[in-house]
Amino acid sequence: MASSLTTFTDEARIALDTLSGRATGLFTPTLRLGVTGLSRAGKTVFISSLVHNLLHGGRLPLFEAQKSGRIARAFLEEQPDDAVPRFQYEDHIATLVNDRLWPESTRAISELRLTIEYESASGWSRMFSAGKLSLDIVDYPGEWLLDLPLLGKSYADFSREAFEMAELPVRADLSREWRDLSASVDPDAAADEVAARRLSESFAAYLKACKLDDRALSTLPPGRFLMPGDLEGSPALTFAPLTPNEERRAKPGSLRAMMERRYEAYKTHVVRPFFREHITRLDRQIVLLDALQALNAGPGAMADLERAVTEILACFRPGRGNILTDLVSRRIDRILIAATKADHLHHESHDRLQAIVRRLADRAIARANFTGANVDVVAMAAIRATREGTVKQGRDTLPVILGTPLAGETIGGQLFDGETETAIFPGDLPEKVDSVFETANGHRQDETDPAIRFVRFRPPRLERTAEGVTLSLPHIRLDRALQFLIGDRLA
Repeated sequence: MASSLTTFTDEARIALDTLSGRATGLFTPTLRLGVTGLSRAGKTVFISSLVHNLLHGGRLPLFEAQKSGRIARAFLEEQPDDAVPRFQYEDHIATLVNDRLWPESTRAISELRLTIEYESASGWSRMFSAGKLSLDIVDYPGEWLLDLPLLGKSYADFSREAFEMAELPVRADLSREWRDLSASVDPDAAADEVAARRLSESFAAYLKACKLDDRALSTLPPGRFLMPGDLEGSPALTFAPLTPNEERRAKPGSLRAMMERRYEAYKTHVVRPFFREHITRLDRQIVLLDALQALNAGPGAMADLERAVTEILACFRPGRGNILTDLVSRRIDRILIAATKADHLHHESHDRLQAIVRRLADRAIARANFTGANVDVVAMAAIRATREGTVKQGRDTLPVILGTPLAGETIGGQLFDGETETAIFPGDLPEKVDSVFETANGHRQDETDPAIRFVRFRPPRLERTAEGVTLSLPHIRLDRALQFLIGDRLA
């Protein structure tokens, strides 16, 4: 699919940009790491914890360069791209550490440069150069990534697929108002701005309803309908699918013609520049998934998450280059698919969560016909907000997690105040991976027995040493993620 996302002009611009970047980084190697995921998957938290642990020498036993003492120091440098907002690391850390609140979700693209000075593990390499790697971390909403397949689809394709998705059992009730409104208009009638706005607003409301916790759906293009930013109210975002009619072209001056023109403008002025200027410049990628939310919502949500991962993988440019091709083209050679919020489960379920995500990733890779990059999966928590314990219940001893639920969270009728620590038995993930993908009319086979029960916890209080030194943010398997994503570049 990636080959259909660019024109010849786009490729020329990409080649010039890559050549310029290679020349700039000739003496200081640079690795561009893309961080994406659908909303509330924890992109901001992941970046903040990664940087905090590297800056403060965090506990990273599986990150070989840190474990062996070869990292001399890590420090932040000036934002490399003047046209891209800086990731506000300092503000996010203050929110996490001082206020013990989670920072605001990613709403737009941002970037941060972290430079690592290290000693190479190879004596031969140490003879010729001092080890130094600039890690450019690019944070962007996954919802925007899901727009990229639109570049290869006509307005008729987009409309047909939107209606097919809207009629699925897990979406039908949420989309009914929009579908009824669409059925009430005549696509061949004269273009009407009021009608266009009503349809667009109704379609956007349906997409937003799909994101709520009880559905937790993922494949919801166009992404800017959910995160419009400064485009809110613009004609490029005032369109919606209409009942497909591929037998004839849109009548000039009709509502369908207006919708089709705006859809094409959205692709030209919003989607294509995002792909050309950001996605094609990445070397490594991590895709964060809130698989627990999808698991709680049932097989319909899991199937939709798999569909989203499939479309995301199809948009990347995977592969390994050579000395010549690398001068004019970047390829993503490593992709990590990470299930976040593993701290919401007892460690006994961590391997099961990872197995579920591996199954989802394997199916998505097969569906996307994805080859050329090394893909791995991990169940992790970039910041561990809980600790583990046990409680007695009759003759049974139950494994529990302990933490401070956010104010307003509820479980079993209990409302939490945001200050009281509590012990929660989250339940166990199923041993059989296939069971989480099985569906009966789009719902779990047994709706009375949810796979897990979880609430959202406040960030933890940071521990201090006996000397009063504040330790880095705790995590689960952040070190494994770092080793996979950048460990080979620090060898």
